[in-house]
Amino acid sequence: MTTVYDWTTMIVFAGLVVLFLQRSQGEARDQLWQYLVAAVGCAATNYLGNQAFEQGVTFLHLAAIALGGATLAFIFVVLRPLDGFHS
Repeated sequence: MTTVYDWTTMIVFAGLVVLFLQRSQGEARDQLWQYLVAAVGCAATNYLGNQAFEQGVTFLHLAAIALGGATLAFIFVVLRPLDGFHS
């Protein structure tokens, strides 16, 4: 746990686990493959980011940030973690 990618992807993954555990208690709303896609997105983001630090390649930083943003967008659009909050 030495890079910013390690910490941010671990935080997102921990939130994903909490969401999965919370949703597994009631009627099934989500499918397991949706969580797998988000988890693989976290892992790939972490890998690309760590490779960017090791190799010093700016393009890998940009790819890791883009993939991390796409993973977060997938989580918010498909899994909708904020559906329980009403204004």
